[in-house]
Amino acid sequence: MKETDLYPPIKQLLESQGFEVKAEVGSADIMAMRNEEPPVIVEMKTGFSLTLIHQAIERLKITDLVYVAIPEWKGRSGWKAFVANRTLCRRLGLGIITVNHACDKADIQLDPTPYSPRKSKKRQERMLKEFAHRVGDPNEGGSTKVKLITSYRQDALRCLAHLKKHGATKASDVATATKVTRARPILADDHYGWFERVERGIYNITPKGKEAAKEYKAELKAIK
Repeated sequence: MKETDLYPPIKQLLESQGFEVKAEVGSADIMAMRNEEPPVIVEMKTGFSLTLIHQAIERLKITDLVYVAIPEWKGRSGWKAFVANRTLCRRLGLGIITVNHACDKADIQLDPTPYSPRKSKKRQERMLKEFAHRVGDPNEGGSTKVKLITSYRQDALRCLAHLKKHGATKASDVATATKVTRARPILADDHYGWFERVERGIYNITPKGKEAAKEYKAELKAIK
């Protein structure tokens, strides 16, 4: 699909809503007017890009009613990318029009409105708790495809170190000795495969746990 293929269905859509539509007015790809209302401006591209967003933001100096227009997404990956870009446009106060080339039909997916994001108190509290509970700064910013050291992993490592040194131990005793209040669920859930229950309420480390003790030797030393 070429950029020029987007124009006819967008023009038809806006005209159906009572707008007079003209292309290439000044710096705008499309400009539409309806009575004494503020102008509507549409910037077209064959896909989402930083250039498209920059152009649309520039048009916000002219009117609050700015849309970006792109071909309709294809497939699941296309939908996921669209959703992410829709969130970005919502934050910037931009609207979105998509064009289905198969039926030459344009649809408004998002109208331009001021964006006021709702804060997630639970998410904030969870992050604050993680920040406060984590010992030191064991991760490297920007890391991908690596095992991150979270406060949960640090607590699990404390339990691991205690069992490695003392052998099979009651979960309550591990909690007391390590000061890890969630030691019992950590041992019971065995999220990392490091622990095994040898008797009711008593746990020891697995062969995988022994390997983890070697792997996280530096981290174990840091959190003692």
